[in-house]
Amino acid sequence: MESILIVDDDVNLCTVLSEELNTIGYETSYLTNGEEVAKALETRKVDLLLLDLKMPGTDGFDILQKINNHNNSYPKVIVLTAYADVKSAIESARLGATDFISKPYDFDELLITIRKVLQSNN
Repeated sequence: MESILIVDDDVNLCTVLSEELNTIGYETSYLTNGEEVAKALETRKVDLLLLDLKMPGTDGFDILQKINNHNNSYPKVIVLTAYADVKSAIESARLGATDFISKPYDFDELLITIRKVLQSNN
């Protein structure tokens, strides 16, 4: 079973998205605090990170930078953000994000993207 870690300061989004993904067979967990991500990635197997960019404290760009510094030892990342613009998308890709989706998201579109990213060998 593939494992997805959702990182977003919106608890409601984390809960709903986690339940939706669990229903279709993914193992999910979530964090509402960016400071906890590095420790979580060191202590559990995570295949994919769904990452919000704008959070208090450690934001998504900080997390991407840390992941980028570890090359392939960290999971693939899909940025899921309400602050979608070309500059953020380019910066996310430069820092190693595999894909970029705007909130509010369409669940079917998100699911297609998750499957595509998890099946890629990159």
